[in-house]
Amino acid sequence: MIQLHNKSFEPFISAEEIDFALVNMAKQMDDDFFDEIPVFVGVLNGAFMVMADLMKHYRGMCEVSFVKMSSYEGTKSTNEVKQLIGLNQNLEGRTVVVVEDIVDTGNTIEELKAIFKEKKVKHFKIATLFLKQDVYKKDIKLDYVGIRIPDKFIVGYGLDYDGLGRNLSDVYQLAE
Repeated sequence: MIQLHNKSFEPFISAEEIDFALVNMAKQMDDDFFDEIPVFVGVLNGAFMVMADLMKHYRGMCEVSFVKMSSYEGTKSTNEVKQLIGLNQNLEGRTVVVVEDIVDTGNTIEELKAIFKEKKVKHFKIATLFLKQDVYKKDIKLDYVGIRIPDKFIVGYGLDYDGLGRNLSDVYQLAE
């Protein structure tokens, strides 16, 4: 058990399981992008660890960029996505792979899809380490999913509870 602020969290997913999922995602991407140079766009703050480790396993040539968006306060989604920092590079005609730490409601994905549609990208792909499949109800295809999880609040490996826990190498779930 660990304590973050006023909440207790118990072990849920090990660093080894996370690495295994990222290796598999990278292999799929290697196959899909063997003949082009995609732009991987990590969604900050949560995806910084996912992006770093995914790029260690990806074997092809690529570009890496980041956007910063927010939809959480405490342990609940606000259901309102705020774009905080955007992209400045020209992506017209390029393949973009958005890299998320976790997808639950899909509101951030929906906003990102609209943003990249305006930028006239050739292909828009989505990669997420974690998917809360019981909560995700959007009609947007997720191209690369590392680990499907139940609708539980988790911290670690980039995910936080009010700023704490992002640096943990394992993932913990809120204790009941």
